[in-house]
Amino acid sequence: MSDKKIELSENIVIPEKIKSERKIRPGRILLYAFLILLAIIAFFPFYIMIINASHTSLDIGTKLNLLPGDQFINNIVRAQQGQNVIRGFKNSLIIAVTTTIIGGYIGALTAYGFSKYRFPGNKILFWIVVGSMMFPAQLGLIGYYQVCNKLGLINTYWALILPNAAMANLVFFVKMYMDASIPDAIIESAKIDGCGEFHIFNRIVLPMSIPSISAMCILNFIAVWNNLIQASVVLTQSEMFTVPIIIQNVRGFYRNDLGAVYGVIALSIIPIMIVFAVGSKYIIGGMVAGAVKE
Repeated sequence: MSDKKIELSENIVIPEKIKSERKIRPGRILLYAFLILLAIIAFFPFYIMIINASHTSLDIGTKLNLLPGDQFINNIVRAQQGQNVIRGFKNSLIIAVTTTIIGGYIGALTAYGFSKYRFPGNKILFWIVVGSMMFPAQLGLIGYYQVCNKLGLINTYWALILPNAAMANLVFFVKMYMDASIPDAIIESAKIDGCGEFHIFNRIVLPMSIPSISAMCILNFIAVWNNLIQASVVLTQSEMFTVPIIIQNVRGFYRNDLGAVYGVIALSIIPIMIVFAVGSKYIIGGMVAGAVKE
């Protein structure tokens, strides 16, 4: 019996089409080579920046450094002497993480309301939220400062957390995801079983929307971490400065010390690279999730 099975398996003919697909085509090789070249070109400036952060100002100004040096710690120590870099990192982490968590939850809750509830003005309010994405934040800086001043939020974390927690892009993206991926039947079934609105959202809708929420939260974390304009307007005390303000001050204070400047800049992108490396799968998954509706 086993011999017959062996004969049958040996007599199987593989179609020519499958054989041709197994072969590596020259066009595919050229495509891979082109993509690798693009990746190298995109990463090369970051590589040079990180390498320069480990060299002296003389080396940075006189030659192109391709190998790491041994001056990274010294550069950071010199920058710390003029600006409180460690305190700036702590401030940026508190603001970015708190804003991302609060904004992610509130944005998802808002998107759920727009997606699954029909009430007068639903579409108008939603398009107002979408329209707010088209206006740059610089247009409202004067009013933004006046509101923060009236509420006593100047030189506090909340002056940056509360405005940035209103993530219009997250509301738009998550609402589109919920429309495509969360059937109304699931919500109706939960209501029949006696579940409350917040119970339905927290236990059913929120877990099902994690891919889209995570993708937008990661992008918003990076945006808040790099926020310079708003931070410069409402933060005037040195102990409240965030990383972008610290970098700006280091560039002015150490105008001729390129090692200290590159050291702080390289240090500032490490959290962004970590967040993006850890969450890149959520970004890709969130972008493609809900693209096909059955």
